[in-house]
Amino acid sequence: MIRSELLELIANGENSGIEFKHDGLRPENLAKEIVAFANFQGGRILLGVDDDGTITGIQRHDLEEWVMDTVFGRYVHPMILPFYEEIKIDDRHRVAIITLSQGPAKPYVVRNRGREDIYVRVGSTSRLATREQQARLYSVGGMLHTELLPVPGSGLSHLSLERLKDYLSTIVGDETLPTDQDREGWEERLLGLGFMAEREAGPPLCSIAGLALFGHAPRRLLFQAGIRWMAFGGAGKSYKALDDRLIDGPLVALRSTPPRGGRSIAESGLIEGLTDAMQPFVTEESAAMDTSMRRERHWLYPVEVLREAIVNAIAHRDWTRHEEIEIARYTDRLEVLSPGALQNSMTVEKMVAGQRSPRNPLIVEVLRDYGYVDARGMGVRKKIIPLLREHNGTEPEFIATDDHLRVIMRRKSTESVSADEGDGDET
Repeated sequence: MIRSELLELIANGENSGIEFKHDGLRPENLAKEIVAFANFQGGRILLGVDDDGTITGIQRHDLEEWVMDTVFGRYVHPMILPFYEEIKIDDRHRVAIITLSQGPAKPYVVRNRGREDIYVRVGSTSRLATREQQARLYSVGGMLHTELLPVPGSGLSHLSLERLKDYLSTIVGDETLPTDQDREGWEERLLGLGFMAEREAGPPLCSIAGLALFGHAPRRLLFQAGIRWMAFGGAGKSYKALDDRLIDGPLVALRSTPPRGGRSIAESGLIEGLTDAMQPFVTEESAAMDTSMRRERHWLYPVEVLREAIVNAIAHRDWTRHEEIEIARYTDRLEVLSPGALQNSMTVEKMVAGQRSPRNPLIVEVLRDYGYVDARGMGVRKKIIPLLREHNGTEPEFIATDDHLRVIMRRKSTESVSADEGDGDET
């Protein structure tokens, strides 16, 4: 960094990515700012600048050694290495700049006096993380799989034994299942699979994964489960919704084996229920009639692309977020919003390139067992992008924030869709 760039940073004041500090502060106080930036999106700490932007200059003769060995070496955990530099302002003043990238091993903590405190950046201040913020950091860092956490108030009766028996006997190949009356046998089996979770006193509870996958009505106890489906008659939500509903149900369908063999769906799961709700709004009638005097319906988006986007949102959502997945159809596009930031150091670029980092590995494995998830786990690269491009010449958009991942699929690449198109689907 050159002097003019530094002076411009100082003139703009503190913000979510810039912090001013005097170099006489205690090491644990500097560690607090470092940890907050590492748990956020990175940032810069300027030593030798007061809160009001006055340049006082650094006073320590061994500042770099103190920062690297004392602050980073003793107080910040896990280890993270910054970029350290000093800029000369004039003959009497120098300013030290500590530049931090977003940490890949969240959460970062300040170790001091036998405690480990987690800080986050909120605006221009660094604060102790709330319980919810800590859970998200552990989840993003891959240290906590929230899908395995217990759901309060739940129990074996909230799970569909029919679906569990179908999964274990037909897909897993388990030949010795407990009887319907053997409650303890079922609880022991499901604890081993991660579909239930122990508690200190009393029978085990359903895990988030177990309830979401096999629960009779997951939203009764896990209200962020399910999917919010909406269809609008225009290009924005300001128009009256043609359809707006919360769809609940277990993720997996109940399948049966007819006498002649094969497998068919006896009871739909959440994915099938959503597809049925969406179909009138993402298909259109052909202008021509077939030989039976009927007009065929054509999908506005490839079915495999829709399915992949929906399954990805389900499989990788952040269960610490108390919002449901949201899918909205507009006249010119379809948007799929999955709660939660991308996992760990994953980026949109890495995702598009084919990297995999499952947030909910148990849910992903069960969905893969049922055939909902591609065995290679590269649906974005292998399905969504090429199939949408082939279908209508558009490219999907992936927008990642600290709160969600939004996938936008455009209906057409060159032609605009009239605002009132599709209103006839309301009936």
